[in-house]
Amino acid sequence: MQIMANKPSHVIGVDTHRDTNTVAVLDSVNGGVVATAQFSTSSVGYRRTLQFAQENSSSRLWAIEGTGSYGAGLTTMLLAEDESVVEIDRPDKMARRDGIKTDEVDAVRAARQALSRPHLSVPRAGGEREALRVLMAARSGAVVSKTQAMNQLKAAMDSAPAALRERLIGTTDRQVGYPVTQKGGPLGT
Repeated sequence: MQIMANKPSHVIGVDTHRDTNTVAVLDSVNGGVVATAQFSTSSVGYRRTLQFAQENSSSRLWAIEGTGSYGAGLTTMLLAEDESVVEIDRPDKMARRDGIKTDEVDAVRAARQALSRPHLSVPRAGGEREALRVLMAARSGAVVSKTQAMNQLKAAMDSAPAALRERLIGTTDRQVGYPVTQKGGPLGT
């Protein structure tokens, strides 16, 4: 992906959500809104979004919120189509509290933010880096869940009736089912 060397004729601002993306096409010379629309976050919706932008602009720069989350699917498709994409920050909470937040306003704001910045952010890397992030998050969640389950089991053993508790005296973590590593602690701790 390469950010355009020449100024594009239009900037396409995108406010992303789980189920829909709201798009605003702005003239890059005067910042005026040319067109707005909303599309689903599906492969068909992404194609319609690109078609809408092509119908309303000759050269364009996409300014997308959340390219690593809700905007990831659209960003991936646009980059595969050799479109120029930059990542834009989400609006601050103050604007939301003041009641001036709508999807269309946020899409226009995203495009205007791209027009006003001298330096733009390239979308977050995906591929192997993203796969590793997901794997590490899943592992962390599994470790926390296992620890919570073992703590509950041990608490249940501690408060078991005397006859059962006496049978469990001296039971190791391994016998209870808690994985012990070479360091001797649970999962390497």
